[in-house]
Amino acid sequence: MKRVFCIGETLIDFIPAQKDQSLKEVTSFERVAGGAPMNVAIAVAKYGGNSIMLTKISNDHFGEHIMDVLNENGVDTSYCLRTDKGETGLAFVSVDQFGERSFTFYRKNAADLLLSEEEVKSEWFQPGDFLHFCSVDLIESPMKQTHKKVIEDFRRIEGIISFDPNVRLPLWPDAESCRQTINEFLPLADIVKVSDEELTFITGIKEEREAIKSLFVGHVKVVVYTRGSKGAVIYLKNGNQYEDKGFKVTVADTTGAGDAFIGGFLSELLSLDISIENISQKISENYERILTFANASGALTASVKGAIHAAPAKRHVLDFISTQRAT
Repeated sequence: MKRVFCIGETLIDFIPAQKDQSLKEVTSFERVAGGAPMNVAIAVAKYGGNSIMLTKISNDHFGEHIMDVLNENGVDTSYCLRTDKGETGLAFVSVDQFGERSFTFYRKNAADLLLSEEEVKSEWFQPGDFLHFCSVDLIESPMKQTHKKVIEDFRRIEGIISFDPNVRLPLWPDAESCRQTINEFLPLADIVKVSDEELTFITGIKEEREAIKSLFVGHVKVVVYTRGSKGAVIYLKNGNQYEDKGFKVTVADTTGAGDAFIGGFLSELLSLDISIENISQKISENYERILTFANASGALTASVKGAIHAAPAKRHVLDFISTQRAT
């Protein structure tokens, strides 16, 4: 069975009990296990896929909670290393009246950043496996070098590599460092997922079509462009493009919605007999199913508070699609 390895950060999101307030005004928070790669791993598992979290997790109490959440949601944690040397990263989130977020992070000594390339074995990965990564753990650290090693391993076995830049500027020394690092890793992926909020920042190009075209560098064969409530578009290197306008929901919290989207996207790819050689053909043949499921996953997650607990089971997504398409 094909597997999705999700490499990167696990952390604790503190979600405010009160909306429409700045962090300095919020008086109480809900603890929610999170981190974009972890959210994707859980989404894939909830949709019936075989997902694996590849990271280093602290032996502190928050780390124990993260392990519990991963296991409870069916994610394989046998590739999660434990450590006493780092702490679990924390993210405090404020949510405005539209459900949009801003973040304050505490993760200078986060355990996930300490995963070294020597601790990861090439024989862990098998032909047909997927790798998904984001940019948060690409800051200068042992974990950045580990990403490079794992990507090389996946290239060697002809695995499929997915990259969601998931820009979080407060974690970087400056915006240019973030942009340069994203563009360093972008050509190493087969699939790139980018949001409308990130496109101009990453590419430096204001015109949408030209900006998307510029993302087809190196190994990139597929660009998935998400547009929030307006749905998403798949662009292929051969020039084909496929659009789904998504679903209208009342937004409660957009935390994890993009992760649920790409988790749904990857889970649909897992169900196909897909490889590096036929990825464009398979997407062209199944784009409607893939985009519909991914958009429904993101919409359902945005309609409730939080990320992990918000990730719907596959049957909920399919029921939602059926109901929406019938109206």
